[in-house]
Amino acid sequence: MTDTAKAAPETKSGYSKPSDAELRERLTPEQYRVTQHEGTERAFSGEYWDEGGDGIYVDVVSGEPLFSSADKYDAGCGWPSFTRPIQNTNLTENTDYKIGYARTEVRSGSVDSHLGHVFPDGPQDQGGLRYCINSASLRFVPAGKLETEGYGDYRQMFS
Repeated sequence: MTDTAKAAPETKSGYSKPSDAELRERLTPEQYRVTQHEGTERAFSGEYWDEGGDGIYVDVVSGEPLFSSADKYDAGCGWPSFTRPIQNTNLTENTDYKIGYARTEVRSGSVDSHLGHVFPDGPQDQGGLRYCINSASLRFVPAGKLETEGYGDYRQMFS
């Protein structure tokens, strides 16, 4: 096996990050830019900003479950917004100064995909946080397809 053909190492969570070549082949240019180079899609342009169906949102890179539609709300900002991640999701947070002031960047814990940012202006009765996430970093798995796509453990969220 050559260096470029090595299998991606599996993380402790069981999710693995594909090679850069595989990511470039599998992801759209926008998904690659957002997840691998901390990009941000334009407001109201992403696929899921107004998605209203029941299901879960997974990392487009690894498939790791991240957010539930049960915690999604319309923040009016033009990006999918959630009050919290799915329980036991291992997100990482970093301070980001890219636009001149401090923001808290959110990344997937398993494969380090850039997801978006978390702000303290969410619904106070639900914890006060707004996870403002790029659609390009997500894949939506409808509740009716959770079993067939390997996410059956999350089906009880929508019973």
